[in-house]
Amino acid sequence: MAVEVKYVVVRNGEEKMTFATKKEADAYDKMLDLADSLGEWLQQAPLNLDDEQREGLSFFLAEHKDALGQILRGAAPAEAPKKAAKVKMEKSVATSKEGSASEKQAA
Repeated sequence: MAVEVKYVVVRNGEEKMTFATKKEADAYDKMLDLADSLGEWLQQAPLNLDDEQREGLSFFLAEHKDALGQILRGAAPAEAPKKAAKVKMEKSVATSKEGSASEKQAA
């Protein structure tokens, strides 16, 4: 019988992710804290973002905090973010627009 130690990140009673090392779990938990802070900050923005868009954007910014930091310091980011994240954000924006594609086709 093998014994495995797993570290589970839990938020509001919900399991978010499981890791093999404490260091990875702590890093993910810290990233979630940053995403929460960014989400609260984005609520103050003069933009009309629904909860899902704001959550997606804050999670994206927290995931790519190093590149964001470089951009804010005036430097170009070292590498482009993953396309999957970009596609996910574009889908969120596209689905939130009221009948955008169907209305254009009807016209």
